[in-house]
Amino acid sequence: MVDSNTHKPHELARRGLLFVLSSPSGAGKSTLSRMLLDADEKIALSVSYTTRPPRPGEIDGVHYHFTDVPTFKQMAADGDFLEWAHVFGNRYGTPKAPVEEKLAAGCDVLFDIDWQGAQQLYQEAGPDVVRVFILPPSIEELERRLHTRAQDSDAVIADRMSRAKSEIGHWDGYDYVLINDDIQACFNKVRQILAAERMKRRRQKGLIGFVRDLAAT
Repeated sequence: MVDSNTHKPHELARRGLLFVLSSPSGAGKSTLSRMLLDADEKIALSVSYTTRPPRPGEIDGVHYHFTDVPTFKQMAADGDFLEWAHVFGNRYGTPKAPVEEKLAAGCDVLFDIDWQGAQQLYQEAGPDVVRVFILPPSIEELERRLHTRAQDSDAVIADRMSRAKSEIGHWDGYDYVLINDDIQACFNKVRQILAAERMKRRRQKGLIGFVRDLAAT
């Protein structure tokens, strides 16, 4: 996390950004998310609330905040979520307060969400949002990856494939679109996008004062 009180004189404090990675299941967004979190200490994963049960190895508060349907519905009614969606029979939502705290402190927040969540997030916090959509190289390759994961039944995979074709149709609602035919090459492009977005003028909170000081000397 960036501390605005300890940056070097030539480094400007900045506001964090909301970095969205979306893709159909199996196209690579979760793998890219893990790679980005491992490689960049200035970005943190948004931990969503969900009503689905934990999978083996998942830890409450680390991978998700696991909750029940009545609690989730009450949080949604109270406006506690930046975005939420009903996906494959379960609810997922992004808690508002911790995200806003990270942004103000100059920390970027990573979102591994679908197009519905990305759309809601943009409506709620447009200027802070950067949206990246990951496409598979082909539908056949996407199906092969889903079978290779061996996490779902044939029926679930068929459902995911049907949903994938619908999700791909929303590619034009994103700022950047990448084809993941090589995970490392795609990851390099994701990092380039993040680096460029961090340097945008509107995110440099100390820029006006810095320029004034330059002009006054």
